[in-house]
Amino acid sequence: MPKTLEEKKEVAEELSRLLREAETVYLTDFSGLDVGSMTELRARLREADVGYRVAKNTLMQRALDQVGDFPDLTDHLRGPTGLVLGGEDPVKPAKIVKEFAEEHDDRPTVKVGVVDRRALSPEKVEELAELPTREELLASIMGSLNAPASGIVGAIEALLRDIGHMAHEAAKKREQEQS
Repeated sequence: MPKTLEEKKEVAEELSRLLREAETVYLTDFSGLDVGSMTELRARLREADVGYRVAKNTLMQRALDQVGDFPDLTDHLRGPTGLVLGGEDPVKPAKIVKEFAEEHDDRPTVKVGVVDRRALSPEKVEELAELPTREELLASIMGSLNAPASGIVGAIEALLRDIGHMAHEAAKKREQEQS
């Protein structure tokens, strides 16, 4: 933890940079999680290219003041605060936090979310966690787009199979007639 005023200033500047760059931010209360669980949570988030940072509330407030275009989160800066810092897909980090919490006695809890610079209640973040991720949606769309094509291919294959069968039967009939 930063001790000197200069170290605190550097941490606040780094936090403000992270907040400016993040398109999705969830403030969490991680109380009740041990070091091993925190390491596991960070690893899961990191796999999804999502950051997790623990911050002192006073430094968080200073960082938020520096960002400027962020909602006022002062009321949520009580108790232990961990920042989930994600990209343009707000669903993926919400899912990871929710699934992790289900496995760890409902810890961490979401205090507030910020998506597109708008504050979201913990209930709204929970709703986001229920949605399919961007990748899942794209896969579904691609499957839907491929379905008509595969249907056409299947119909053509069936038609060719039928024509082949009819040609075979006609050849057999011709053979029988010539015998």
